[in-house]
Amino acid sequence: MSTSRLQLSMYVPPASACFIEHTRQQLDPVQHRLIPAHITLCRESELAAIEDVKQRLRKLSFPPLTLQFGKAEAFFEHGWLLPCIAGQPMFRALREYLLASTAIHEQQAHITLAHPRNPKSPSNCLANATALPERFELTFPTINLIRQENAQPWQVLEHYSLT
Repeated sequence: MSTSRLQLSMYVPPASACFIEHTRQQLDPVQHRLIPAHITLCRESELAAIEDVKQRLRKLSFPPLTLQFGKAEAFFEHGWLLPCIAGQPMFRALREYLLASTAIHEQQAHITLAHPRNPKSPSNCLANATALPERFELTFPTINLIRQENAQPWQVLEHYSLT
């Protein structure tokens, strides 16, 4: 049986991604292979009216999204993430605009370094997870509509610029 997943994600810009990608590759080579470092803006369950969302994306008038991230945190068994520690209100405002509602699921922006659904890597450890700076800022200039077929790597379908 074939499965397909769709979401809106904001990839970490390549110029800023190398130090994060190195850590992601150590902590979770499976996740690293499937998708670049990113924040998920809207999950599949929120995109039932995708054509309406795409119409709002085409009319988008938001500045690039700047978020600050903090020290890596462990979650559920061997998962690791970088939590957003500043910029969450703009992240939420962008989600509210795209989903055309203020009554949306509360989602905290973060970058997943290791996903617990993947097998634990031998190099998935505290020392590698906390090798990243304890505080840094990233600016996200684009939104990507992405799709995953079965367990294959995510593919970018469309790009939308924040202006």
